[in-house]
Amino acid sequence: MARAAWRTLTTRPIYENRWIRVREDVAELPDGRTTIYGVVTCADAVGVLPMLDADTVILVGQYRYVARAFMWEIPTGGASGGESHEATAQRELREEAGYEAARLTELCVYDTSKSIMDERCWLYLGEGLRPVPARPDETEFFEIRAFPFMDVLRMVETSEIKDSMTVVAVLHAARRFGR
Repeated sequence: MARAAWRTLTTRPIYENRWIRVREDVAELPDGRTTIYGVVTCADAVGVLPMLDADTVILVGQYRYVARAFMWEIPTGGASGGESHEATAQRELREEAGYEAARLTELCVYDTSKSIMDERCWLYLGEGLRPVPARPDETEFFEIRAFPFMDVLRMVETSEIKDSMTVVAVLHAARRFGR
């Protein structure tokens, strides 16, 4: 029964803003019982690990309201309607870090939190960077900094960097680079 699909009986919208939608479903379990299930729906997430050179990473630092902390992260954002994941990666890299990448290589695709969210994340390695004017959104305030890749890997390993998209991208890149 572990692989048997659950069946949605009803869906009720609870809340919506420009970033997320929350709904409450009544679902039938494989054994015939029913349960209430809360689901958060949002756009695909995209992140890019910008490599200034083979040993240097660009990170953006910002205060994260929910975490109540300043965090170093890769540029990330949500895909806009009809925009490709690669175009989203370039847009976020421009807006947040002030760079464009000559090459984007897909590192991985993963589900961020399948127990409550439908969000899927695409991560890219950005290489061949060239500077462009940064254009953050009206609610974004960034610090942009170059770090040695090995320092960023250490920050991930010691949980100084906790953002999941950054952690996953850095670990995939470390494996790719044999570090």
